[in-house]
Amino acid sequence: MRISIAVVMSSVGLLLAGCAGAPLRPAIPATDVAAAEAAQLQRESVLARTPDWSLAGRVAVSNAGKGGSGRIEWRQDGPQYLITLSAPVTRQGWQLAGDADAARLEGLEGGPRSGPDARLLLLAATGWDIPVVALGDWVRGARAPALAPARIEYGTDGLPRRIDQDGWTIEYRWAPDAAADGQTALPSRVDAFRGEAKVKLIVDEWQSGSVPGMARLP
Repeated sequence: MRISIAVVMSSVGLLLAGCAGAPLRPAIPATDVAAAEAAQLQRESVLARTPDWSLAGRVAVSNAGKGGSGRIEWRQDGPQYLITLSAPVTRQGWQLAGDADAARLEGLEGGPRSGPDARLLLLAATGWDIPVVALGDWVRGARAPALAPARIEYGTDGLPRRIDQDGWTIEYRWAPDAAADGQTALPSRVDAFRGEAKVKLIVDEWQSGSVPGMARLP
């Protein structure tokens, strides 16, 4: 059954209510920035060697007055991704599958839609501005290597508190003990915004390793 994006999202519009994150951690002293940057480069190298991962959580999206929230599952297999957004009450949702060169959106009214750019495909179908490919890096607390150089602010734990790249600002919250294993630490919350476009993600579960059952584009 094909459904409208409004049906999917409106049933869980309050899903993230009451989940406002704590303020960003204090910035690291300027004298410690070089050490934090060296640690981040090493951490990004580790993440690059583990390109297969998945997450489950809650997401809220808005852009120019259009928005909503729902459950999200994101599975990444190297350059390929499969993102599922669903409403727990109605059990309805849609899927976005693709890579850096192609994307396919299924589950909305009008049948499947395809295009070479996932961001533009979603913008046309839903009105949301989501930089899907770059977000696959940002969501793990890493710079997107395909984009222009980024500026990173670090917290007192040495982990990124904010990344500015390609006009987007990405702010992070980490588990209290994340710094104990900084090389493989992953965020518990990610807020990305550029102008009116906003993506808020709360991660309930991370998994690393190969992802079975990944959809392949034709």
